[in-house]
Amino acid sequence: MEKYEFIGKSREEALSLALEELKVLEKDLIINEKEQKGGLFKSKKVILEVVKTSDIVAFIKESIVNITKAMGIDVKIEVKERNDILNIVLYSENNNILIGKNGRTIDALSLIVKQMILNEVGKPFKFNLDVAEYKLKQQKRLESLAKRIAREVSKTKIDAKLDPMNSYERRIVHNILTDHKFVYTESEGEEPNRYVVIKSKEDK
Repeated sequence: MEKYEFIGKSREEALSLALEELKVLEKDLIINEKEQKGGLFKSKKVILEVVKTSDIVAFIKESIVNITKAMGIDVKIEVKERNDILNIVLYSENNNILIGKNGRTIDALSLIVKQMILNEVGKPFKFNLDVAEYKLKQQKRLESLAKRIAREVSKTKIDAKLDPMNSYERRIVHNILTDHKFVYTESEGEEPNRYVVIKSKEDK
């Protein structure tokens, strides 16, 4: 992964040099700022160390191919952008192995690659890693379930306790109901059996 350095009297000047030379937008760069202290007769300068997000995506794809090959699995990779979020979707003849029980294998793979990027560039890089859109289908299923149970709670005024979920699944339920007029959500219990409770706002 190639890193570039640009020096200016200010961050703005160094960034302008980076954008001009690399011919990209600021959103297409991961930027680390370093301040170079001036000497007695030297003015202070700003150093920007930048990495192009396109290079990070290439690094992600290469890392995934290497890891899955070690697992004995050949993958095809699609990169999609949805709602300003980078989605990297894997396809193989062994999707169930890549997904793992309750998505644990794909979650572990995502964690490993994100840590590798952090080690390389010194900053986290956000992306979603999925297998054959398993997580997207799971998200839609959970959103549908949450909406259905929210309607029931709205009518009956009886709290509904959902099955235990991991943090990703709980976040989906919280997010879809966050602006609901008649219900609210709370996570209860201890890991790994933490769960969401959908409650009537009239109980507050």
